[in-house]
Amino acid sequence: MNEFEFDTLAIRTGHTATNEQEHSEAIFPTSSYTFKNAAEAAARFSGEEPGNIYTRLTNPTVRCFQERLAALEGGEACVATSSGMSAIMAVMLALLKTGDHIVCSSSIFGTTTVFFNNYLKKFGIDVEFVDLVDLEGWQKALRDNTRLLFAETPSNPVTDIVDIKALADIAHANNSLLVIDNCFCTPALQRPLDLGADIVVHSATKYLDGQGRCLGGAVVGSEELVGVEVFGVLRTGGVAMSPFNAWVFLKGLETLNLRMKAHCDNALAVATWLDNHPKVTKVNYPGLNSHPQYELAKQQQSGFGGILSFEVIGGKEAGWKVVDNTQIISITANLGDTKSTITHPASTTHGRIDPEIREATGISEGLLRLSIGLENIDDIKADIERGLLSIGT
Repeated sequence: MNEFEFDTLAIRTGHTATNEQEHSEAIFPTSSYTFKNAAEAAARFSGEEPGNIYTRLTNPTVRCFQERLAALEGGEACVATSSGMSAIMAVMLALLKTGDHIVCSSSIFGTTTVFFNNYLKKFGIDVEFVDLVDLEGWQKALRDNTRLLFAETPSNPVTDIVDIKALADIAHANNSLLVIDNCFCTPALQRPLDLGADIVVHSATKYLDGQGRCLGGAVVGSEELVGVEVFGVLRTGGVAMSPFNAWVFLKGLETLNLRMKAHCDNALAVATWLDNHPKVTKVNYPGLNSHPQYELAKQQQSGFGGILSFEVIGGKEAGWKVVDNTQIISITANLGDTKSTITHPASTTHGRIDPEIREATGISEGLLRLSIGLENIDDIKADIERGLLSIGT
């Protein structure tokens, strides 16, 4: 399938019809598989013969999703997991050991920070946080025992962007791996593996689904790192994606490119409008000329994404008023949905992070994050304006 373009890959990759000759991908809701005889069972379990054994390990529907996402990301292998966080956990369990060191961006999803601080450190894995865009800071943080660098770009929720190619060069010069969370952009807008990253992780729950229906995660990379090492964690640890969820994500991938273009168009329109609003002090969106990494975003992304954040006058009290006075925008911490969503990061997604660290990474008490959906753009802006009007003068 390598000769085909993105939209064709997103619709056709991975599907082989059964004897029923179904046109749409089938769902295989089975926990186990039968064998012709004892010898075949033994060969499957030993790895001498390919084939299904147990759905924790392999499933035809899940495999179709894995092959399709790997093709879209330009990777050799994909392992699908039960959630985005389980995808990150699987990577860390597969590739790290006691005494290893990680360098991580300080501007990442709050739960990822908690996982690194509260659980990886518990098992003797040291984590050091640096400013995402400070390449010199990444370089200085490296040690002889640094095993991998972890970053999400654009970052959540202030949309900072790191030069992936430059960061990959820094990692590889130290014999370290670069892992990129590509949740905000998806392969429709950004392909980190093409820029030198070793592994890409996803919360499939977000844009890959696109309609807020299912939980899932994915890891994409080389056959050695992902197909062998990360798969080993899945096989033993059991953080498997369900066949039904995989089928939902397959349907999401079919429209991914179309949806991401529409998300980008709506988000740019909202960001441009908010940038001139008298009750907004700052807008974070890579598509604005004022964004510090605007030129970099144009180079390594094919679009600016559907996520933006903005600060309102009046701090937390004003921010909560804006949230509470919207009518059609959903108040939820999820993102990447066809429905627009709004959240106050300092008290929700990043609420468990030390306040000083939050402030240092740009997550002020007056910051709100928007995931711009596919509703009519005038209705979206009118609803945000309704919230802003509640602040008063």
